[in-house]
Amino acid sequence: MRKLVPMILAALLAAALWSADQATLDRGKKEEQQSCTPCHSLRLIHSQRLSRATWGKEIDKMAGWGTVVPDRDALLEYLVANYGDDKPVPPPAMSEDGTGKK
Repeated sequence: MRKLVPMILAALLAAALWSADQATLDRGKKEEQQSCTPCHSLRLIHSQRLSRATWGKEIDKMAGWGTVVPDRDALLEYLVANYGDDKPVPPPAMSEDGTGKK
């Protein structure tokens, strides 16, 4: 147990240091609006739960297809912070009658 406590504290410290500050997240959200939504709905983006590496590959893939992403780092931080693979999957969108069909 004594060995476990320092490992847990180190993991928490690493996670705190790894997370982005609010200004970066705000820039990332703006970047999402400018770079992603011309081709994708927010629902498509926000329903994903991807790792940092996979989000990075997705951004690079979209850039390869012609998307201009001026602030790639901020976008990546925003996506990981809000839609990373450690975040819960959102419930499916439902219509007013509850069928899921719009």
